[in-house]
Amino acid sequence: MLAVLLILSALLLFTTLCPHIPGKHWLIRVWEFPRLQQTGAIVLLIMWWCFYYPSDMLIALSVQAMLLAACCYQLLWILPYTPIWRTEVPNGTHDNLKSISLLTSNVYMYNTHYQGLIKLIYQHQPDIIVTLESDKHWERALYSIHSEYPHRLACPLDNLYGMHLYSKFPFSDPVVKFRVKDGIPSMDVTILLASQPVKLHFVHPEPPSPTEATTAEARDKELTLVAKEVAKLNCPYIVTGDLNDVAWSPTTRLFKKLSGAKDPRIGRGFYNTFHAKSRWVRWPLDHVFHSPHFSLVEIKRLPGYGSDHFPLFTKLRLKDSPCTTTE
Repeated sequence: MLAVLLILSALLLFTTLCPHIPGKHWLIRVWEFPRLQQTGAIVLLIMWWCFYYPSDMLIALSVQAMLLAACCYQLLWILPYTPIWRTEVPNGTHDNLKSISLLTSNVYMYNTHYQGLIKLIYQHQPDIIVTLESDKHWERALYSIHSEYPHRLACPLDNLYGMHLYSKFPFSDPVVKFRVKDGIPSMDVTILLASQPVKLHFVHPEPPSPTEATTAEARDKELTLVAKEVAKLNCPYIVTGDLNDVAWSPTTRLFKKLSGAKDPRIGRGFYNTFHAKSRWVRWPLDHVFHSPHFSLVEIKRLPGYGSDHFPLFTKLRLKDSPCTTTE
């Protein structure tokens, strides 16, 4: 039993420190994701130590102290996404002229439960919909919402990185960008909300994983580029999509620092959107960041419909402050 406890303790201590090893390989960066699960495992392991080896054993005390330090360290990363933390974005009230609602959904390209998403769209009536991993099959399946969403931008792909935008708002300056790699698109548009221009950015960078990008370099580069672009704006902006990164990772923290964006989840909850088919392995991969011009009316994770991601619904309200672009 002692050997088992020592091996498990060493493993959890190593994976806690692993993200700080220099390098962007997925074997290193993947340990930024399961901090919540690691914290739970560390707590259980400490209890296991206490049950089998009372505190009169020096080795037990030493290992428990290291595990406790690791637990506290993990909590520093995840506690901001719990209700005990102070909210970063103030609460707002709905205003027909100043509010905008968005539904972000990674549909999972091979998922054929099209009606599940359509039902959610008609139920929640978002102003803006962005679908990720959507191909020509998904494009045809969503023809039925065209009358409700007359303003659209499409980039259907069969490589798991297709993207479609559906909007009740007219938009200008639509552009599909391939910032880092061919075949990995993002979309930028401008809408008018209460007569003010609002920049919308939709992104879906590659994840660091053994089946896609072996390193996090492309993802980190794309998020950094988007952050620098929106930092130049002096008007409201929203960045949303499947960032293939967790809210508490160093990359996302750097994105926030460079862009000045706010995260409506801070002080409210995790809103874990992936993996929809596993109750125990979930973390927040789908995000909504925005400029300080907004308050939060509502944010919620919607029910699944066959994808490996839950949809994320967010409603923001524009504050009473005029702004202009500097572009």
